[in-house]
Amino acid sequence: MKAGRRLDIAIAEASAADIGFIMAAERREGYEHLVGRSEEAWHRAAIEDKRYAYFLALRGGERVGFAILRDWDAPEQVTHIKRIAVVEPGRGFGKAFLDLILDEVFRRTQAYRLSLGLFPENLRARRAYEGVGFKAEGISRGSAYFGGVNRDELVMAILRPEWRALRERSASNGREEPATIRTGAR
Repeated sequence: MKAGRRLDIAIAEASAADIGFIMAAERREGYEHLVGRSEEAWHRAAIEDKRYAYFLALRGGERVGFAILRDWDAPEQVTHIKRIAVVEPGRGFGKAFLDLILDEVFRRTQAYRLSLGLFPENLRARRAYEGVGFKAEGISRGSAYFGGVNRDELVMAILRPEWRALRERSASNGREEPATIRTGAR
């Protein structure tokens, strides 16, 4: 288990047994305009595809969020957070989970860049992303087909050297790095 910087959030790899939780989290009330949704067949195929990595956020052993990453350990050295959600927004779980995702990506893969897209009006998510080191890069016009409409996305990313500098600052402040739960081989 790898513990978060605060709030006792841990990260674990998800398995097919977690798809029901992931689908329920995608469909939480209030998420219909912010979080993408996929059908069970898509999730089953993606979770077995080595180009994707699925992670869970855990608190006290309970699942409190999930993330789907695309282009996991791609030779192009670019990984993308396709989807991330927590079941109790506003409590800091998402930011702590994101921090752990950064460590997973940059420690376990050769990725140089980790990117994501969000709807520009989603200020809560933007603050969380900026809080762990993502930088806004610009608007990708009409790039998200969501709810039958093409919507703009704000593209954000963090580069390996930026992550490394953040971790070096944290290490100089005495932060320790616990191990990570491995529930599946990637």
